[in-house]
Amino acid sequence: MPAQSKPTLKLIVVIQCASPALEKSLSSIASTPLIKKWVKTAVQRSGLLTLRFVNKTEGKQLNLAFRNKDNSTNVLTFPYELTKQSLAADIVFCLPVIQKEAREQDKTVKAHLAHLIIHGCLHAQGHDHEIDKEAQKMESLEIKILKNLGFTNPYIPQ
Repeated sequence: MPAQSKPTLKLIVVIQCASPALEKSLSSIASTPLIKKWVKTAVQRSGLLTLRFVNKTEGKQLNLAFRNKDNSTNVLTFPYELTKQSLAADIVFCLPVIQKEAREQDKTVKAHLAHLIIHGCLHAQGHDHEIDKEAQKMESLEIKILKNLGFTNPYIPQ
């Protein structure tokens, strides 16, 4: 009897930019294939992930509408479906906030973006950081995935 092979994972990653200026800025930080590589390293399921890059105005509107916080934030994750085999989610990144945070934290924008993409992907897979034990587990996963991608621990000041 032939050996059973594992089913092939089919993860579709869609990248959207809210404007041509954001698209240009994003492409100067990381290419589409590189971003998709980061996502596929963090997600071991089939499904659909949409990554949307927005400006501060849209980021603030979404944060207010869905989290009741009147400011733009770096990343928002909207999970729609999650099973052991598949997921569907939108992850929204406010690129100006990410760039500002990278400067303030003395990190490259590329490293900070990679971290936040991994962070958003983990949220899409059900991970959270609301309690200490969950936060430690999520941070450990982020550190491990980022290390596999060639990035340093984002929680250690550079």
